[in-house]
Amino acid sequence: MSSRHSIEPNVSDRLRRLKSLAWLLDESIRLPGGWRIGVDALIGLIPGIGDAVGALLSAYIINEARALGAPRSVLLRMALNVMLETIVGAVPFAGDIFDAAYKANIKNLELLERYQLDPIGSGRRSRAFVLGFSFLLLLLVLAMIALPILVIVGIVRLL
Repeated sequence: MSSRHSIEPNVSDRLRRLKSLAWLLDESIRLPGGWRIGVDALIGLIPGIGDAVGALLSAYIINEARALGAPRSVLLRMALNVMLETIVGAVPFAGDIFDAAYKANIKNLELLERYQLDPIGSGRRSRAFVLGFSFLLLLLVLAMIALPILVIVGIVRLL
């Protein structure tokens, strides 16, 4: 039987396969100067569908994390990594460079491994991150609403 802090063999095998997939997607190709990119960066170069295909491959890792019991807070954090990489990656050229550098799949595997080793601490950190991120999004939405109102009020006062 396994102790409380060890990972079951089946889970360990799944994590190893997911780690291999993340490596393939994010770091499998060595470039001059020691830089590493993955297949995801190359797929992202295909206009129109490249970033969508990369996001689908990344979604597989998130789905496996769900199957391994990762809490919603960790899954949401993983989804935010993929969403950020996909949205910014859709910007021609600069997005492709960001996609190659950000490595969402490697980040997500690190989140999953941290959860497997320390479920309570990892869940706490992910909840704090999600709450902070949600607060920043709320501030952004409020700014997007307030800015046009302030501009209109300023124009009306000038008239």
